[in-house]
Amino acid sequence: MADVLSDEEVDEQLPEGWERDGDEIVRVFEFDDYMKGVNFAQLTGEIAEAQNHHPEMTIRYKELEIRFTTHDAGGITGNDIEMAEILNAEH
Repeated sequence: MADVLSDEEVDEQLPEGWERDGDEIVRVFEFDDYMKGVNFAQLTGEIAEAQNHHPEMTIRYKELEIRFTTHDAGGITGNDIEMAEILNAEH
């Protein structure tokens, strides 16, 4: 199991565009239309499945909100930061 990052570690490692919300990191990705957001949600799901680290996702018109936390560790870990970095690179 991954170790929970300290507040300082989260602040230092949080990728561009992501914010901390309690024990989660969150980003709202914006798109030109609804289907581009849906397609990015599908891509996110495929990446998450391959990494065995699954986010909470909310699809809205032209937006996709993604939240990561490591439930079994009880907070934000390096796995969450890594997934955020991967999604930033894909967007």
